[in-house]
Amino acid sequence: MSSSDEASNIFRLLIIMSACSSRRSWMLFYLALLVTLVSQSEGGCQDTGLCCFGQNQSCITEDWRKDRSYGECYCDQACKTTLDCCHDYDLACPAVSCVVSEWSVWSGCLEPCKPTLRSRRRQVIQEARNGGAPCPALHQTAGCAEYHDQHGPCLQSLVPALITTGGYGNARKKREIFDNNITSYCVEFELASLSASCQRSFSPHTRWMRYLQEGHQVCVECQPPALAQGQRYCSGDGENMGQDRRLSLQWQAVGNSQCRGVWRRVRRRDSCSCPTVHSFLFI
Repeated sequence: MSSSDEASNIFRLLIIMSACSSRRSWMLFYLALLVTLVSQSEGGCQDTGLCCFGQNQSCITEDWRKDRSYGECYCDQACKTTLDCCHDYDLACPAVSCVVSEWSVWSGCLEPCKPTLRSRRRQVIQEARNGGAPCPALHQTAGCAEYHDQHGPCLQSLVPALITTGGYGNARKKREIFDNNITSYCVEFELASLSASCQRSFSPHTRWMRYLQEGHQVCVECQPPALAQGQRYCSGDGENMGQDRRLSLQWQAVGNSQCRGVWRRVRRRDSCSCPTVHSFLFI
């Protein structure tokens, strides 16, 4: 405000003061004084164009606060915590949540002929602002095994039996199968023992291992891409053990090599019928 405007305001107050001869006149005086002070204020977040990230001591103005008091107030994100926002902060600085793209397709396995990982990513389209919901995870991994390398089929078999979640079957790379008579089948096992590491799997691609419990019965599907080289069974499923199929067999979870154990084969079925959390795939 210019000096001429201030002089004009002071002159106006003097005129009012000279006319003050009653209680009502004094009330009018105080009202005029309040109007004058407010007219000299800087304004809220909208008027000043302030809207700052995080905690910013310079993102300050003078206006009415949300608690209906008048004085210094802030237009930064931290004011929501310190409770000193200007009254129009939410209007001037609306919360904007993070927006991300759809997941990319799964990558190939990191290495062929061994249990390893695959991954997928998504991108940030809109960063979170003004206390909006933060961005979710942008990178995800899952167990994976590839049966060919640049020289052809893998020479070593993948034993003990390697298992992963049933959802892997929707994205795994299909091996060329020329025999149309080869179909998938299911094997039911009873978990005899498992390592403590299975219960300490908290990452997104290993969380399913926490549902493994001793004594539970699980279903494991053998799909054509996981067939043992030149055979009609999956490595480690006990199909090639003749009369000793109920012997204890070893298994290992793909994605956490420390999650492993022993199971006993119960029976073979044409299809799996276990609950989703107890349905797996041979890799």
